[in-house]
Amino acid sequence: MTRFYTVALLLASTIISFGQTKNTVSGYLKDVSDGEKLIGATVYVLETKSGTATNAYGFYSLTLPSGDYTLEFSYIGFEKKIQKITLTQNLQLDVELSSEAQELQAITVTSEGENARSQNLEMSVARLDISTIQKMPAFLGEVDVIKSLQSLPGVSTVGEGATGFNVRGGSVGQNLILQDEAPVYNSSHMLGFFSTFNPDAVKDTRLYKGAIPAKYGGRLASILDVRMKDGNNKAYETTGGIGTIFSRLSFEGPIVKEKGSFIVSGRRSYIDVLARPFVEILKDGGALNFYDLTTKANYKLNDRNHIYLSGYFGRDNFFFDKQQGFSWGNSTATLRWNHLFSDKLFANVSGVFSNYNYRLQFGEDNRDKFRWTSSITNYIIKPEFSFFINSNNELNFGTDIIYYTFNPANALGVSNGDAQRVVLAEKYNLETGLFINNAININPAWSIDYGVRYSDFRYFGPGTAYIFGDTTAGVRKPVRGAIDYKKGESIAHYNNFEPRFSTKISLSEKSSIKASYNRMVQYLHLISNTTASNPLDVWTPSSNNIKPEIGDQYTGGYFWNINKDWEFSAEVYYRKTKNQIDYIDGADLLLNQFLEGDLLSGKGRAYGIEFYLQKKTGKFNGWVSYTLGRTELKVDGINNGEWYAARYDQLHNLKITGFYDLSKRWSLSGNFVLTSGTPTTFPTSYILVQGIPIPYNADGSRNNVRLPAYHRLDLSARLEGKEFNKHGKKRKNTDYWVFSIYNVYAHKNPFSIYFSQADQRFVPGQTINTKATQLSIIGTMVPSVSYNFKF
Repeated sequence: MTRFYTVALLLASTIISFGQTKNTVSGYLKDVSDGEKLIGATVYVLETKSGTATNAYGFYSLTLPSGDYTLEFSYIGFEKKIQKITLTQNLQLDVELSSEAQELQAITVTSEGENARSQNLEMSVARLDISTIQKMPAFLGEVDVIKSLQSLPGVSTVGEGATGFNVRGGSVGQNLILQDEAPVYNSSHMLGFFSTFNPDAVKDTRLYKGAIPAKYGGRLASILDVRMKDGNNKAYETTGGIGTIFSRLSFEGPIVKEKGSFIVSGRRSYIDVLARPFVEILKDGGALNFYDLTTKANYKLNDRNHIYLSGYFGRDNFFFDKQQGFSWGNSTATLRWNHLFSDKLFANVSGVFSNYNYRLQFGEDNRDKFRWTSSITNYIIKPEFSFFINSNNELNFGTDIIYYTFNPANALGVSNGDAQRVVLAEKYNLETGLFINNAININPAWSIDYGVRYSDFRYFGPGTAYIFGDTTAGVRKPVRGAIDYKKGESIAHYNNFEPRFSTKISLSEKSSIKASYNRMVQYLHLISNTTASNPLDVWTPSSNNIKPEIGDQYTGGYFWNINKDWEFSAEVYYRKTKNQIDYIDGADLLLNQFLEGDLLSGKGRAYGIEFYLQKKTGKFNGWVSYTLGRTELKVDGINNGEWYAARYDQLHNLKITGFYDLSKRWSLSGNFVLTSGTPTTFPTSYILVQGIPIPYNADGSRNNVRLPAYHRLDLSARLEGKEFNKHGKKRKNTDYWVFSIYNVYAHKNPFSIYFSQADQRFVPGQTINTKATQLSIIGTMVPSVSYNFKF
């Protein structure tokens, strides 16, 4: 690693020495109202017809020959700012942008200039700014980051009540979710109806579906990078909302004006509190709630050093009474240091802590009970560097070191006062990644970004490695032996190179074609055999028996900015994976020290095409997205060794989202979803055991039936508060009401279908009374109202 940094820094120093005849203009772009740094804002040089975008910390750098230049600073939702400069020496130029008048704001899923989406190098990235998210129809009127992203192409879910999301045929566990750089292992509240991200504290959201930058690793399908607000550094501000089932409140303000700030945001649901007088199980200690607290503080030490400290603490409780139920929660903390070595060399060093834990309990009293806890803990160090060689050349390099501790199970069972403890040994892992990538504008029409990530994963003692024998494919493997390892001894070791490449060729000022390739390696595996992922699913690391999953994705796309109002894009993708994890029929995934013997490994493929059409401006705006795709697996021992559809496979996925401004105060929005039903496994026959019919899959097929199609319409209306008080003076505070209806025509979308039969023995010659029952999580119209304020 030392050699890596030495070479990279020597390369940077060498290029600096050759670039002394030019000068650099650099700085930060900020919101004039609160000092928030703007991520992905555009800085464009009119004379050279070139430019750059601010990085994840709002910093930009342009190196140009000495001379006079006109710089254009822009960010969607903000007024453009034109500034003339004379560049005779290095210049630090921080710029603040003002928000446009509300009636002029565009609803958009990007934060870039008019033609930027077609002319920049980026592809396969889904974005939604928070102002757009707040205007979309939402379940129970509560806006949600992850649910909003599902309105974009390539992003889906298996249904209501499913935690997580699926991207381009990837499983829920193949998405890396980051909150201020800290991994979040379960991003859902209330079993998937809400996410862990408080919209009042979110500044920027980016979902990388392909062309994933080399600095990211660890998952096959996607990276969701959520950046939290820094807090208003100019004035104190309170934001909040009162909804149907939960309320939220945020307070932010300066620590030292324009030098440091903080934000504290909290949410708490109260459906159990309101229902307790009417629901018996809630009177006996039952609970159905969630809460979270998001905090952040930052301070500018000087012009070259800035520190940030952020944290998240959240939990869900789902208890039927004092003794029975389960709960889960995330805790994260991130300490960041931004440092400018020079006007060209920017560094960020982060220290991260992340913990996910859950517990399950049931029983009648302390003499008859069961308690089970499990957790994953991470400690991460991430130094990253950006070297802005010139306005057409940017070099990024860095590393991340992750130490994992897995606590699979710590369980206590008590029967008639006799206690028995079941503890699965902790697992210890170290994952290291080194990356370097170079983005170059070769000429005004052609750009490339190439790089490589090297990942190293170690599983070490203390621990026991089990040796499994061979058996018939699809049957539990027998244990043949075990090897005990002392503390620090290597149990398993893997390393991989992960190349990344993307390119853009402009066909005109308004259109381009793009292509990319990336290899991703995943060393952690989410094991689930339920209809949808749930909080009690098992995470397990690669070991001597489980190889890391490896995925190669190829993408190509056409991007066309039709005019200032309309834009269109089409992307094709193909991803092939190996060492994809699945499980034998009847697998025992919980409290199983021989879990690895129940797992199978195979290959997968996901391919499709995504279409996206957006109207960006005007009283009526919105977008249409459509994805045609397939996701299939092939695992020896499942489905007779033939390809079969994954549980989250959806052939068709259509979403339509629209917004309409009726007046200065009233606006409407709507969202329509139509998707193919997801696959499931039905029995093909039954066998009689002592006169009782037992469902049986005679041909050994997996996911042999598809559920009916899913479709839903949501509508909402938003009423802005009055701009002036009764005395004719402009109000200092702002507020608005949201009235929404989820599932307008009360369609009962199937989540699953199960079979049941009459409680009677089989009598020869008589027909067995059986039936299929469709389970719908939400089978009715759900109206709601919420009040939101800011002062």
